[in-house]
Amino acid sequence: MASHAISHSANALLRLIAALFALVVLAGCAMNRYPPAPASAATADYSYKIGPLDSVNIIVWRNPELSTTVPVRPDGKISTALVTDMQAAGLTPQELATALQGQFTKYIRDPVVSVVVTAFQGAASEQIRVIGEATRPQAIPYRQGMTLLDVMIQVGGLTDFADGNGAVLVRGKENGKQYSVRLKDLLKRGDISANVDVRPGDVLVVPQGWF
Repeated sequence: MASHAISHSANALLRLIAALFALVVLAGCAMNRYPPAPASAATADYSYKIGPLDSVNIIVWRNPELSTTVPVRPDGKISTALVTDMQAAGLTPQELATALQGQFTKYIRDPVVSVVVTAFQGAASEQIRVIGEATRPQAIPYRQGMTLLDVMIQVGGLTDFADGNGAVLVRGKENGKQYSVRLKDLLKRGDISANVDVRPGDVLVVPQGWF
């Protein structure tokens, strides 16, 4: 009976080892199942789009009483002395200036309007989102020329449990195409060849390591 129990325990241990080995193999496969992210993905024609919680400075030339700084509400709209509930989120500053100019034409002659964004959150569709085993997972406003290293500095790097080289970059502007990225090599080993450009709307998924 004792030998039967020992044999049963040995078989259970072997099954456990085999299962763990399979998980390790699967994790290794998962790390390489997507193509590497292209090093260069800059958007030369990128124009900033206003987002909820931004602040915009509206300047009406020769009409200082109409010039003001207003917040973009969570619903994406702004209100001024002469304009209520105008959509601002999703527009570039120039597009918003043109829309305001059209509204002010009802009240003043030949208005000239400029819009300057003074606090940045960015449109939700343009933000870089970091989820998983980052120190501070969050959504980050995209800026021209932003790289993976810039993103990781802003989120505080990786947790102790992160599988950095198993991270995946999901590219929203390419219909959700997925790329592998080497965060551990970049952050822990200083391998700058692992740094790549990010694009507006990217999502960075940092999985937990098995060990």
